[in-house]
Amino acid sequence: MKTRFITALFILFSLISFAQTKANAEDQSIRKSLVYFANTIKYKKIDQTVDCFYPKFFTVVNKEQFTQMLNMTYNNPFVKIDVLDMKFASVGKPELVDGENFSITSYYLKLKADVSSMNEEMKKSISEMLTKKYGKGSVEYLAKEGAYVINAPMKMVAVSKDKKNWKVVFADAEYKKQLEKVLPKKILDKL
Repeated sequence: MKTRFITALFILFSLISFAQTKANAEDQSIRKSLVYFANTIKYKKIDQTVDCFYPKFFTVVNKEQFTQMLNMTYNNPFVKIDVLDMKFASVGKPELVDGENFSITSYYLKLKADVSSMNEEMKKSISEMLTKKYGKGSVEYLAKEGAYVINAPMKMVAVSKDKKNWKVVFADAEYKKQLEKVLPKKILDKL
């Protein structure tokens, strides 16, 4: 009796460990893809950044225009933006929908936007835009450096067929209309 109990306990422990390992591997794979994505932005490798995106996203957003928008944002001579840090808030358990796995992921991207070359009116405009987008508590102005530090709460959906190679798509409210044509309703309802 004691042997059966120990054997059953061992089997239960093994199953739980296996399930945890599998979940951790998926979680790590998603995190690795998002860190790679953030690093492509950090090092201003815009073409690689675009390659990180879920291809279906470009059926509703023009790829060339999106690439130009990223270039204007991250390679702008008037506002130098640097990625300082990335911290995960949560990585959702992947859900299988129509042969693809979807994971809703939240993280914080710490950015520094150097606006020292701008006049006061433009700085004020940038401040208002950043505060509107990220919230007052997430934007700090460093007067000595002429730069804003932004703790940007971000939400992405990671998509994969094999749970190893993940592509991303922004889950921002500004893309909600386009996302209706890209993501399954089951996933959209969770955003």
